[in-house]
Amino acid sequence: MSHFRIGRRGLVLGGAAAFVPLPAAAKENYRALGEDVRNEMRWAWGHYRQRAWGKDQIMPISGGAESFSIKGRHLGLSLVEALDTLWLMELDAEFQDGVDWIKANLDFDVDGEVSVFETIIRLVGGLLSAWHACGDPVLLAKAKDLADRLMPSFEASPLGLPHRYINLKTGALRGAETNPAEIGSCITEFGILSQATGDPRYFNAAKKALVSMYDRRSKLGLLADKIDCMTGEWKSRRATIGPPSDSYYEYLWDAWDLFRDADCLAMYRTCTAAILRHQSARLGDRLWFVDVDFETGARLSWEQDELSSFYGGLLAQGGDRREGEAYTRAWDSVADTFGILPEGYDPNSGALSYKTNDLRPELADAAFNHWLIDGREEWRAMVARHYRAMKKWNRAPYGYAVMADVTTKTQGDHCPGYWWSEQMKYYWLIFANARRFDYRNNYLSTEGNVFRGLRK
Repeated sequence: MSHFRIGRRGLVLGGAAAFVPLPAAAKENYRALGEDVRNEMRWAWGHYRQRAWGKDQIMPISGGAESFSIKGRHLGLSLVEALDTLWLMELDAEFQDGVDWIKANLDFDVDGEVSVFETIIRLVGGLLSAWHACGDPVLLAKAKDLADRLMPSFEASPLGLPHRYINLKTGALRGAETNPAEIGSCITEFGILSQATGDPRYFNAAKKALVSMYDRRSKLGLLADKIDCMTGEWKSRRATIGPPSDSYYEYLWDAWDLFRDADCLAMYRTCTAAILRHQSARLGDRLWFVDVDFETGARLSWEQDELSSFYGGLLAQGGDRREGEAYTRAWDSVADTFGILPEGYDPNSGALSYKTNDLRPELADAAFNHWLIDGREEWRAMVARHYRAMKKWNRAPYGYAVMADVTTKTQGDHCPGYWWSEQMKYYWLIFANARRFDYRNNYLSTEGNVFRGLRK
């Protein structure tokens, strides 16, 4: 989940993985739908290979390319993000083509500034999941080299809270005013790297950041959304489950799921109880989570960010299934209203706060997690509608494009790198009964990278 606006996981209940086998399709041929997803992935990859190879992102209307973090410099972002999706889809030639490009061309010794958060979840995570798939040691070495370049952002703060930006070559830091998601969304990537290399520094730095943020919660148990990483002083009073806080809560749960870290589980339980108590609100039969003052609990806004729609799946994973299902259904009703999800919506007024659609995967992600828990047809049908809406409205000449306005269905010339890692992966996994995925014991990161559950 990338929050800019900000970025799932295996299910654990009672200490054991839970899974309900795939139900037989009655009305929908999900295997055929899965094959359609793979064909679309192959088609889009072909355009990327031809027109933007090694570039960060393809421009799907014009056929050009654009950089992501460093203006005019490319780190193969979409390529790295796509790799484990290609592998899961058994597109082995395409996967190997991407690995070969990385081995021959990807170099992080670049005099340019990157987002620490985005670089960890997208590039470090993408390299690690690709390494998990094929075992090529060069991929692990690249992930370690990149992580080492990011570590000074954690080490500069006496509190262990990372700066937002770092120069990959010089180590120069910027962005002391940061937020929960960018502070706390690295323990799975860094934990896997520590396991793979035998070096505990990465996991320890990530956990210290999570705990340091948690220790600054209010008496209500809530976190605000802006903080100075050097002083620990809050720079905002808004508590939100959306950006820029969202994946902080996700990674508290994930640290338990992936590493059985009991401290993080306890922190997740405390934060979730506070959110359910102070931020849940109903409008008719719909459950929403509102922004509140983190110290008083006073309601600040009904406005919802599409990135928040992942939260229903997270709640269900943690055992709060009733609330999680209700929240996911509330977001599905918004998709039904507009045909495709807007970035921002006010359920109290019905107004759109952001009319764009950025090819977000969060609703499909939440439904996928619900389906892993109970196997109900409802969730697959929800994802099928999500996929068909994307195919109808976002398909462009050279790939899939964002929507500039969901009310007029006007496209924009941009395809975010996370589309390759998240959206297409969730579609494939929920429809295809993928042979290379362990539906009983798996873990997907906030960026959709598979760190557990690849079947070889």
